[in-house]
Amino acid sequence: MIVADPPEISVIIPVFNEEANVAPLAAEVTTAMNDSGLPWDCWWVDDGSTDQTWSCMQALPTPHRSIRLPRNFGQSAAIMAGVHHSAGRWIGILDGDGQNDPRDLLRQHQLATTNDAAVVVGYRSIRHDHLVRRVSSRVGNWTRRMIVGNAGRDAGCATKVVRREVMTSLPFFHGMQCFIPDLARAAGWRFDEIPVNHRPRLAGQAKYGINNRLWSGFRDLLGVRWLIARQRAWHTEKIANQPTRSKDSAG
Repeated sequence: MIVADPPEISVIIPVFNEEANVAPLAAEVTTAMNDSGLPWDCWWVDDGSTDQTWSCMQALPTPHRSIRLPRNFGQSAAIMAGVHHSAGRWIGILDGDGQNDPRDLLRQHQLATTNDAAVVVGYRSIRHDHLVRRVSSRVGNWTRRMIVGNAGRDAGCATKVVRREVMTSLPFFHGMQCFIPDLARAAGWRFDEIPVNHRPRLAGQAKYGINNRLWSGFRDLLGVRWLIARQRAWHTEKIANQPTRSKDSAG
């Protein structure tokens, strides 16, 4: 049996009640990835939507693929569900609201392969959100740097490219998608960041605000600080007395 090579990049897009954004974003992903010449696929994860999001996802052509979770588990769970179903050497992450530009994933992938980085995150140098969200994001990022250190200037930016083996090795918890560079750095991996394109939301409603991010986000900060403080990254210097396999047992 011939086994196809895995894609170079698997794009993961978690969505919750984004019926109007699925088709336009999928078309953008297709154009950007096909223009790159890289082998790719895209995994959409419906995180318990109550509108027609699932029907819109099912209508997408290959290599777009769709997963449906039985209820709303949260963005981190949806991302990891997509990661574990996909096979790409690199994982590219986008929000499903259309505010991220899929072309930025290609720039991040190029930087990662050029600089031998395990994670490349984006930061939104120009924001297209209302004032309250911009201010709360700035305060949140400042607080995060004070508590867990500096691993990127924009924790809320969804646009990321991560090596598969790194993504699958990180500790999983609700909200972990905001701490991927912090956790990777603590494990000894290199990360980089670049400015990315941030666009106005054209349809649907934002799912996060101050009320559902403030207290849970602060709790996550304390938890990640504890994880990083207890983390140990090591590199083996030598291995002696390795068992060998005989020709007879190789069969």
